[in-house]
Amino acid sequence: MKQITVISGKGGTGKTSVTAAFASLSTNAVLADCDVDAADLHLILKPKIKKTIGFHGLKIASIDKETCIDCKKCYTNCRFDAIDEDINLIKESCEGCGVCEYVCPVDAIKMVDRDSGFSYISETRFGPMAHAKLNTSEEASGKLVTEVREQAKKIAEEKNKDLIIIDGPPGIGCPVISAISGVDLVLIVTEPTLSAIHDLERILGVTEHFNIPSIVCINKFDINSENTQKIKDYCKDNDISVVGLLPYDTVVTDAMVQEKTVIEYSKGVLSDNLLNMWNKIKKKMDL
Repeated sequence: MKQITVISGKGGTGKTSVTAAFASLSTNAVLADCDVDAADLHLILKPKIKKTIGFHGLKIASIDKETCIDCKKCYTNCRFDAIDEDINLIKESCEGCGVCEYVCPVDAIKMVDRDSGFSYISETRFGPMAHAKLNTSEEASGKLVTEVREQAKKIAEEKNKDLIIIDGPPGIGCPVISAISGVDLVLIVTEPTLSAIHDLERILGVTEHFNIPSIVCINKFDINSENTQKIKDYCKDNDISVVGLLPYDTVVTDAMVQEKTVIEYSKGVLSDNLLNMWNKIKKKMDL
């Protein structure tokens, strides 16, 4: 079983559109949307949810007011101001550190599971899909990404799938690390802008640190030929393959409005370039 993660240094580079296109071109894959903070692959693939699983992230304090003796030790020791003077919990501020439980002299506070979101196992027109939704203001996104990947791997084993296509989160933080750890290949989608070039350098630093093979796709390459050349030169100097050059095309937006992938919606130049890139990736991964 092989795994490929599609990521980007920032949001809005076209990462999910590329992932969706790959989904429509694959023949024996499991899909995983690991952008749990802002999942949107489902907008194109319209998954039918078969199973919903509750996700518990950080612990949260639970205060037994009947046992409480109002000593206020929890209030004075909470560095996150999650307990007010009347010893009421402010849920949005609790970080689950457990200091309140530790300092309480009468064991009136316990750390309990916190409902932080949901993960889903679904079916799409291109095969099974694992995805999730993290509740607003919740943390532990890296843990939820790991759960989605574990579910995708289990599905692949049960259904004898030979590939997992992962739509990863943007940036270089904890959820990104969770989305790329142990995969066979990372595809970084970038754009020919100065900020995107900087972000590309940062994310390549992460993949290099974890010794994960990386390749690059330049989306909207024709909007700035000078910056496109800078990206090509940087990749060449660092022995990184540029496997795709995708032109700017409003068909991407048109396809999303119709809840279709670019491959399904149009047979033009963009679709041809996506197909060509997919064939290069399959060859690189021995698929």
